[in-house]
Amino acid sequence: MAAPAQKFLFDNDFGAPDKAREKAAAAAELAQAVAAAEQRGYQVGFAQAQREMQADAERLCAMALEQIGQSMQVIAAGIGSVETRMETEAVEVAVAVARKLCRELIAAEPLAEITALVGECFRHLVSTPHLVVRISDGLYEAARERIELLAKRSGFAGRLVLLSDPEIAGGDCKIEWADGGMVLERAAIEAKITELVGRYMASRK
Repeated sequence: MAAPAQKFLFDNDFGAPDKAREKAAAAAELAQAVAAAEQRGYQVGFAQAQREMQADAERLCAMALEQIGQSMQVIAAGIGSVETRMETEAVEVAVAVARKLCRELIAAEPLAEITALVGECFRHLVSTPHLVVRISDGLYEAARERIELLAKRSGFAGRLVLLSDPEIAGGDCKIEWADGGMVLERAAIEAKITELVGRYMASRK
């Protein structure tokens, strides 16, 4: 026996699958849009971070260069002070050596400078009426013989006067004539050298 026929009630919605597909497509598009937005946000954030890192690196590099420049200035100033100190010490050593050598030469030959100076006076003061030479007590006898011999050899025709002076140091002398005179005084020479060296070193600071 055949099944009874059912009456069609027109209650089936044939558009439901299309709506479902539309919703699925919209959800997919939304997901893609969100993903794209996230990607763009990541790229923007990454670029911003890179710019900030670059700026920080440049700032640190500038600070480092400034610090290096300051350090080089300090080093240069230190080197300059070392060079000045070394130069000062070198000059002081040279002066000390010269003084020591001068003392040793005077001790070994105390009449050398005296006779050399007196001999120059004889050559340039041949017509001088008289010449007075003052020397230390300890060198008087030895100096008298040498100076008198120098006067004869140089042709000095004036009156030669030799005097011993207890205030004159060994190796020093005073020479006087009518309108002038000169002094050989080692202490005064050393003082002048010290003054000149002091001025030179002061100008180098």
